Amino acid sequence: MKKLLTVTILSAFLVLSLNTISNAQDANKDLGVGFIIGEPTGLSLKSWTGGGNAIDAGLAWSFGRYDAINIHADYLWHNYETFNKVDSGSLPLYYGIGGRLVLGDSSFIGARLPIGLNYLLEDSPVGFFFEVAPIINIAPATSFDVDGGLGVRFYL
Repeated sequence: MKKLLTVTILSAFLVLSLNTISNAQDANKDLGVGFIIGEPTGLSLKSWTGGGNAIDAGLAWSFGRYDAINIHADYLWHNYETFNKVDSGSLPLYYGIGGRLVLGDSSFIGARLPIGLNYLLEDSPVGFFFEVAPIINIAPATSFDVDGGLGVRFYL
């Protein structure tokens, strides 16, 4: 039963990701596809919605704490003024709110509050990011957690 639930959720994530990619390209929005290394480690998507805002999502594996699949999605706001003296490219500070689902021997649902830096290279489709996300797990019990990592995305 747990394997069926995992396959169903992963399939839904894939369908939603492909739909996001299709909609982003149709609307001429930048879509970043890449990976994050940390806790958890895996795939990362970011779709810019305009006005310095974006939606990001991740499908990753937690090697350290849970030995489980980790799925998250966040709505992000970017502040380009905090670190505006970058010689080339841009370095916005971002923060947001989202959710996380951990699927393994022990499963969790939680709310994420990510904060990070996103270095966007000038005249290049590459962006690097660093992120820390405090998490409040709300089910099956209330607890505190933190995700974080370094990543790179290639913008289409």
